[in-house]
Amino acid sequence: MPAESPESLVRSWGFGHVFTWSDRPDAHYPPHSHSMLTTHLILYGSLTITYPDDEAPTKETFGEGARVDVAAGRKHEVWTGGEGCTYVIGEM
Repeated sequence: MPAESPESLVRSWGFGHVFTWSDRPDAHYPPHSHSMLTTHLILYGSLTITYPDDEAPTKETFGEGARVDVAAGRKHEVWTGGEGCTYVIGEM
């Protein structure tokens, strides 16, 4: 039996819009939010995320195999690692 694809896995979590995205090394996304819940399943590389509106913002780095969910409307800022980052994104 073939292994489940990463895209199929993210769909199985209930996400209707699913796509794979790659960012260049050391990419930066300034603080922003989305109108819907999003998830990121990291396939290659790493990303670091912070939530600047939190009372005591911290940065957390996630690597290959990690799942990062961001609630609808939650402001976040993201950096990719020196090797870039490829991930499957799911949007509800």
